[in-house]
Amino acid sequence: MTAVTPAGRAPSGADEQAAFAVFRARRGRTVAYAFAVATLVIFGVIAVLLPGPDQGGTWRTGDKFFFAAVGVAIAMLLWRFASIRATPTRESLTVRNLFTTRTVSWQEIVDVRFSGGDPWVTIALSDTDTLAVMAIQKADSGFARAEAGRLAALVQALGPSATSPDVTLD
Repeated sequence: MTAVTPAGRAPSGADEQAAFAVFRARRGRTVAYAFAVATLVIFGVIAVLLPGPDQGGTWRTGDKFFFAAVGVAIAMLLWRFASIRATPTRESLTVRNLFTTRTVSWQEIVDVRFSGGDPWVTIALSDTDTLAVMAIQKADSGFARAEAGRLAALVQALGPSATSPDVTLD
């Protein structure tokens, strides 16, 4: 694995750039962007085509704007889902999930889990809390396993002990 040198130290040079690359979901991100665009188009077209009082319908201008606004709100939620990521640095890991963003130092991470029916990686923290890393999703299969391994290697190299943390990969 390129994320950690044989001596267990953090990498340097080109390997360091690869090791500290941002974690992002692939499949979920693509699907979310596609549905966001489709939502905007569909809700926009429907809002324009709704029959108003002058066309024999009951939809007023405010109703049409509200309908379009609902489409924009759904698209914004999908955009937020597409923008989930985990950004590693030498000091910490910043995890941006759907509704929250949290930064944890490598010293706080005691376990990396990606097994069973878990839809994404979770990390156990020294304060007994757990944090989902939605940027590494099971839907990405082999890519997700490689990314989980890269995260585990970063925790091993920069985490609380020189020995391996508890790493539970599928």
